[in-house]
Amino acid sequence: MAIVKHISIKNANYDAAIDYLTMQHDEFTNKPILDDSGNEIPRDFYLLDGINCDPFSFHAECQAVNAKYGKNRNPSEIKAHHYIISFDPRDRDENGLTPEHAQEIGMEFACSNFPGHQTIVCTHRDGHNSAGNIHVHIVINSVRKLNVEQRDFMERPGDALAGHKHHVTKKYLNYLKQSVMDICQREDFYQVDLLSPARVKITDREYWAKRRGQADLDRKNEKKMAAGMKPEQTTYRTEKEVLRAKILAVAGDCHSLDEFRKKLLEQYGISVHESKGRLSYLPPDRSRPIRARMLGTDFEKEHLKEIFRAYSRDTQMHFPAETSGKHTYVSGTMQPHTAPALSGKSIRLIIDVATLVKAQQNRYYAEKVKIGNLQQMAKTLSFLQDNGIGSEVELTALLASTKEDVSRERSALKETEAQLRKTNLLIRNTGQYLANKAVYREYLDAPDKQKFRREHESSILLYEAARKELRELSEGKKIPMLKQLKKDKDALAAKKNAQYESYSFARSKLRELQTVEQNVRSILETDKEQEIIQNQERKS
Repeated sequence: MAIVKHISIKNANYDAAIDYLTMQHDEFTNKPILDDSGNEIPRDFYLLDGINCDPFSFHAECQAVNAKYGKNRNPSEIKAHHYIISFDPRDRDENGLTPEHAQEIGMEFACSNFPGHQTIVCTHRDGHNSAGNIHVHIVINSVRKLNVEQRDFMERPGDALAGHKHHVTKKYLNYLKQSVMDICQREDFYQVDLLSPARVKITDREYWAKRRGQADLDRKNEKKMAAGMKPEQTTYRTEKEVLRAKILAVAGDCHSLDEFRKKLLEQYGISVHESKGRLSYLPPDRSRPIRARMLGTDFEKEHLKEIFRAYSRDTQMHFPAETSGKHTYVSGTMQPHTAPALSGKSIRLIIDVATLVKAQQNRYYAEKVKIGNLQQMAKTLSFLQDNGIGSEVELTALLASTKEDVSRERSALKETEAQLRKTNLLIRNTGQYLANKAVYREYLDAPDKQKFRREHESSILLYEAARKELRELSEGKKIPMLKQLKKDKDALAAKKNAQYESYSFARSKLRELQTVEQNVRSILETDKEQEIIQNQERKS
């Protein structure tokens, strides 16, 4: 999934931003990495563009605008804003995302959401720890350079005027998240609802604590292995990670919140506190509890009650139920938590070793591929058993019904997107119509209409264009009030996000089924080849 992150910068040296984007930096300290001569080392790859400025004179140009409007003189003032859009690594592997296309998306995003600002846009293709996720950095001067047209997302009149500072609010950040979601939905990238609370919440502090802890553990294990000792632990887990695992382990074996409290205290010494309907957890080695909302929505009271109810149903029915996300999946039809879902394990295609050049050249690599194939065969067979598929006919039927699901979900999503586009046009033109209505009335009452029109031509043209567009959009019907249109827009946006999640779920199930089908064919073809070889050996 793509995510958007915001960082405020108080450093008055704008060149520091360019240095970070173009030179190699230590992941943990953010300090530049130097070569043997003490010089900074350029990054292996980056794409860099500027909007309303030259990237390599960003510092001087920003300082000139600051001086012109008398802004950013105080050390405590925010000098720049840094936004990061990170894409899912699967978009690179499965959906054809390239750094060049990501840069285009970043430029589009910056032009749409930070108009009039001096902006640098830089794309990197290497995420933290060589994750390989493509991400885009967008850095803007906090002071707007140019006057721009008032946009729907601007909360104050000054947000469109030169010399005014960039205004960041929760509402605006939600708007940016929605913009990222819209782009990913348009591009058919992996995406989830960024406006909903995270099921598992990983803060920056926890993320970097895990990275540092893993790095320390790796160094210790290297020393142990060098000394001929076997490492006891290879994966570092943060305190919150351990706590989440213990909570879920206990919750999956309880019928009620009281039983959950009792078992968690008995098994792990973790006490559960409740205040105003909110839970918090106190491990035995801490003096202050950890609030459930800091762990994610999966660890709050409402979700735990769902787990308890599911466990109670399963114990009564004497078989376990598996769920995936917000839906379960049966015979190609999505239903809410009523039946086993498709496998949550990642199933990859079985590779034909005979056609793999590298496998023919390297015996060890060939063995690795064969072991991988056996693992994928096991996952494929497990998938078939879990979903009660006993023949190719049943698999083909499930695949066909799943394709119908994807088509239906996509059609519903496209219809809602069309309604949302129309509502956005209505809002924009209604705002333009109302903003210039008074001037147009004055024009109608003016004794010298030609002179008045020459003096107020832009306002009159905007009014007439908006009126014409509204007549076409309304198709003879009465146009709702602007306040109602904005409510309709919010409702349609929420509906679109929910539909996209359903569509993404169906699409991922279709991809999984297509992989399973190809693997089944590979397995059956291998069996046929072996049968032919055995028959030939018997005859000889």
